[in-house]
Amino acid sequence: MFAYWSGSVAGFAESDAGQIAEKVPRATLAWRTGGAQHVREHIAILRHGLGNCPADWRVLLGYPLLRLGRRIDAIIITSAAILVLCFRSRNGSAERALAEDHALDLWHFHEASRTHPVVPLLVSPQASDTVRVWPLLWHGVTPVIEASPAGLGGTLREIVSRVPSPARALTPLGWERAPYRPAVSIIEAARMLFARHTVDEITTARAELRHLLGTMASIKAAIGRARAQRRHVILFVTGAPGSGKTLCGLHAVFGSNDRAAFLTGNLPLVHVLRAALAGDARAQGRNPRAARQQAESAIQPLLGFLRDNISRPDPPDEHVIVFDEAQRAWDAEFGSRRFGHPASEAALFLDIMGRHQDWAAIVALVGPGQEINTGEAGLAAWAEALATHPEWSAVAAPGAFDELTQGPLQAELDADLHLPASVRGLHSHMAAPWADAVLANEPGRAAKLASAASVWLTRSLAEMRAYLRRQSRGTRRAGLVCSSFAVRLRAEGIWPHFPHLDSEAVAGWYLKHWPDVRASDALELPATQFAAQGLELDYVGLCWGNDLMRRHNRFVARSFSGSRWIEPKRAATIRYRINTYRVLLTRARYETVIWVPQGDPADITRPPHEFDAIANYLLECGAQMLSAQPTQIPPSCPEPVLL
Repeated sequence: MFAYWSGSVAGFAESDAGQIAEKVPRATLAWRTGGAQHVREHIAILRHGLGNCPADWRVLLGYPLLRLGRRIDAIIITSAAILVLCFRSRNGSAERALAEDHALDLWHFHEASRTHPVVPLLVSPQASDTVRVWPLLWHGVTPVIEASPAGLGGTLREIVSRVPSPARALTPLGWERAPYRPAVSIIEAARMLFARHTVDEITTARAELRHLLGTMASIKAAIGRARAQRRHVILFVTGAPGSGKTLCGLHAVFGSNDRAAFLTGNLPLVHVLRAALAGDARAQGRNPRAARQQAESAIQPLLGFLRDNISRPDPPDEHVIVFDEAQRAWDAEFGSRRFGHPASEAALFLDIMGRHQDWAAIVALVGPGQEINTGEAGLAAWAEALATHPEWSAVAAPGAFDELTQGPLQAELDADLHLPASVRGLHSHMAAPWADAVLANEPGRAAKLASAASVWLTRSLAEMRAYLRRQSRGTRRAGLVCSSFAVRLRAEGIWPHFPHLDSEAVAGWYLKHWPDVRASDALELPATQFAAQGLELDYVGLCWGNDLMRRHNRFVARSFSGSRWIEPKRAATIRYRINTYRVLLTRARYETVIWVPQGDPADITRPPHEFDAIANYLLECGAQMLSAQPTQIPPSCPEPVLL
C-alpha cells in the first residue's frame, strides 16, 4: 500500500510545497472547509513542527486504510514510534475517535506496527498545548494526544523523548514496505460492495482470506455457465461460522450485472445492512431514499420474497438469489402450518426460481450447527427437494452432502465452494472450533484451542462491562449478548428480550455509538441469538444464563415456565439450545468475555452450584479469568500524568 507522498523529513523540508499539494487530494490533508490553499497551510504546519526533528524520520501523506475507506492525513515514522496525525478544525469526541481509530487500524493490521507504540495526534486550532505523558511501558495505541498548529513541534519532541529506546529500532523504509492486511466486518464489506468498490484488495492482502477469492470466482463462473447454457443451478457454499459465506453472497449480488438479491430470514441483518447503506448515502450527500430503495431491492427478507412470489405464475424479477443460512430452511410440516403448502421451504424456492424458462441460479449459504428454531430442517430438506426437481443441477464441495438422508446427491464437485476456517476472529481465529469443542463436551480439545480463541471468564458483570468499555476504543464496537431463554438473568438486571423485529432498535444497536444509549456500546440491552446471528461485534460480553447448565458432565437445556425450570425431551429442542450458545460464542472479531453469574442461594431458580459448574467447566476448557488480563495502562499509573 502506498501513500500519496512519502519521503524523509529532510526531503519533506526541501520539496516544493505546491508539488506536494498536487499529489495529495484536498480531502486528505484538509480541515474540510477549504481548498488547495488549506492543503499548503497544513503542509507548512507539518514542516514547521518537524523543524528540529531528525532528518531520517519518514513522512507519509495520505496513507490508505482499506478497511475504513479513508486515508490518514499524515504519518511520521520515528526510530521508536509511529505517529498518526489527523488535521481537523475542531477537537470534539468524533474527531478524537477518528484519530484513535486510524491508529488502531494500523496497530491491528499493519505488520510493522505491532511492536512499537502507535500515537494518535489530533491537530486542531482548538487544542491546548498541554502535553500528556503516558507510562513508559505503554503497549499498543496510546490515548489521543492533542496539539495546536503552533505547538505541534514541541508536542512531537516531547512524545519521542518519552518513548524508551526499543530493543529493535523501527526502520522507516521498512515500515513503509511492510504489508497491511486489514479485515472487514460484514457491515463494512456491504458498504464497500454497495459502493461498487471491490474487496479483492483486502482479500488478497491477507493470506488467510485469499481462498475467499477462489470461492467468489467459482460462484461467478457457475452463474455465468448457467446463463450461457440456459440451465438452472444451485450452488451450496459451506463453511464454519465466520468463514466468509455472507461476504461471498453479498459479492455475488453487488458484483453481478444480473438481477440479483440477497435473501435472508435473519431480519436483523436486513435492517442493519439497509440502514448502514442508507446512512452512507446521506453522509456522502447522495439521495438516501434512492439508496434505501436500491438496498431494499438487493437485500430482502426471505419471507417477504416468498410471500410475493408463492402464488404468482410468472417468475420473479431476479435471476440470481443468494439464500442465506440455507440449513435453516424449514421443513414441509412447518410450511403446511405456516402457508398451507405441503412443501418445504427448499422445494418452494426451487419452484419459484424454476419458473424462469431460460436460466436461474440459487447460491445457498450453509453453516453447520446454526439451526436455532423449530422446523429448521437442515440440508436434508434440500436433498429431498432436488430429488423431485430434476431440472435443477447442484454444485457443491466434496463431502458437503455426507449428512443427507436421501443418499449421495449427484452434484458437480467444486472444492472452492467450501470455506474451511473462520476469518471473523482477528485475535480469536479459533473461536469457532473452541466453541464446537466446548459444546461437544470435549474440554481437553477445547483447552488446546483456548489460547487462540481469546476467551475470558468473569463472575462479575461490572468487571465485564468495565473491560469491554476499555477495549472498545475508536469505532471498535462492544456489546452484550445472551440467550433469549435465559429469562432468570432479569434478576441480575439483564433483560433477555431484545426487540429483534424492530428495525430501528436493531439498526441503532449495531450502528449508533455511545453516548447514545441505544447503541450496543452502552452495554445495557443484550442482543439475543436472533439479533446476533449473521452479524458480529469487535468485543462480545456473553451473559451465560442457567437455561444451559451442566449435570453429570453433560449439558442440560431448560426452559422457564411459571416459576420453575423444565427440561425439554425433544432432541431437536436440546440441539437448538446448544446451537444458540454456539451462535453467541462466535460473534466476536477480537475477544469474548463470558460472565457467569454467582447465583443466589435464596432463589431456587438461580442456585449458585449450577453457575459454579458452568464456570468450572469453562475454566477446564481453557477460558482465562478476566482478572488475570493485564490492562494497557499499568495499575500503578491508571491515568495520564499532566505536565
